[in-house]
Amino acid sequence: MAVRRNVLFIVIDQWRADALGAAGNPILRTPHLDRLAADGVLCTRHFVQAAPCGPSRAALLTGTYQHNNGVMRNGSPLSRRFTNLALESRRLGYDPALFGYTDTTVDPTGMDPGDPALTTYESVMPGFTPQLYLSAQPLPWVAHLHAKGYDFPVAMDEIYRPALDSSGRGPTWAPARFAAEHSITAFLTDTVLDYISVRRDQPWFVHAAHICPHPPFIAPRPYHDLYDPAAMPALRRAPSRAEAALQHPLLAHYLRTQQQSSYFVTGDGLVSDLSEADLAQLRATYYGMVAEVDDQVGRLIDQLKAWGLYDDTLIVVTSDHGEMLGDHWMLGKQGYFDEAFHVPLIVRDPRSAADPGSGRTIDRFTEAVDVMPTILDWLDLPMPRQCDGRSLLALVRGHDVEDWRREVHWEFDFRGTGPYDAEAALGLPMDACSLAVIRDEAYKYVHFAALPPLFFDLAADPHCLNDLSRDPAAAQTMLAYAQKMLSWRILSSARDMTGMMASPQGLIVRG
Repeated sequence: MAVRRNVLFIVIDQWRADALGAAGNPILRTPHLDRLAADGVLCTRHFVQAAPCGPSRAALLTGTYQHNNGVMRNGSPLSRRFTNLALESRRLGYDPALFGYTDTTVDPTGMDPGDPALTTYESVMPGFTPQLYLSAQPLPWVAHLHAKGYDFPVAMDEIYRPALDSSGRGPTWAPARFAAEHSITAFLTDTVLDYISVRRDQPWFVHAAHICPHPPFIAPRPYHDLYDPAAMPALRRAPSRAEAALQHPLLAHYLRTQQQSSYFVTGDGLVSDLSEADLAQLRATYYGMVAEVDDQVGRLIDQLKAWGLYDDTLIVVTSDHGEMLGDHWMLGKQGYFDEAFHVPLIVRDPRSAADPGSGRTIDRFTEAVDVMPTILDWLDLPMPRQCDGRSLLALVRGHDVEDWRREVHWEFDFRGTGPYDAEAALGLPMDACSLAVIRDEAYKYVHFAALPPLFFDLAADPHCLNDLSRDPAAAQTMLAYAQKMLSWRILSSARDMTGMMASPQGLIVRG
């Protein structure tokens, strides 16, 4: 490679769009990410294509919608016929280094049924070289803690069990029993820095996947106590759990089954039983967890500057999905609400061509499937025809793109996933347990394969509390959005071979 081009691609797990100072949050302080956004661009209407982690990362790293890649839940295999960001970058000689995880389930075709890779959804996506593999059982970090003198059992529930607490501050206030400099967030950053430190004279591609602020909701000192629960923003939800449950059968199912223990080790009872005070503290803890990640991203960027690498490096920072944080009486990322699918996206292109766009916010609708085409475009690599997104480089560089999309789309699959199974509870066949969303500035339409639809007027009801799907006055508008969704599905159907045609002259391939 004649020109040194480095790629730093950071994914911060379960990071919702408003948990960022640069996005207008008046409480949460994220100075390092804010500075990065000021050096690059912040996409304020960026949405992921699916949840939870496995489906979302499949879309992000292959550039394909869920209905094309078929990864419906954690544990759904990703067909090996798909290329991905790592495999494509290898064409230029990069050896993409993974720090963290991709939550990829291997394609079982031709594999022995006893292969241990078929016992987990946490394999590494082909093309990435795992330099630090951190699964849900992050053994390298546990070994690091043991080397530092901590006497924790390997069980993650024990490692994340908080210090003894009699403060009355709620179940998520008490700090972790490990120091901040020994957290999994700091450990991953240390390892990334070690990796780059001996590769400063050659191009590198680093994909760093931070688990925080993903649950369990617990932070080390001083992050556990950085924010006052009384200062947290108001909850976006119906006045009562019972009233919220009336909106849709799927929401009602989650309100009667989501368990606190899925989100913090000391949880007991339903998520919807948490008091407003407990949720305010949980939000404060979540903000502290985001602040810790911000500090570690700042460490990394500061060192890139010290090494003279900052202006040779494309930096992309985003998330795989958001977090409900008590909105709609929920935690997590299940369902159809914006809070679970609207996430930050920061892109910092170091080339002079991007200077006109520096410091801008992009309010066009962008999607996770745009990230792979953007990075490939920056590397001067062609975009595979499988990709459903578009490169953002023109927008990043301050250009207007007249034919840019005017809406976003996402999908969510709720087939059987465990003890709190929506499929069984709602009495639906497996393949009918899906929904798709189309959302623009004015309206949001949610289509279910076998349940009633939802329709929201976003100008009058930005937090989607009032479903208009049964309002006769909204029927024509809702029909128009259903038709737009059908057109989207037709236009975005899998296309990797649809431009090919056999002929007497051989295979004709159209782009």
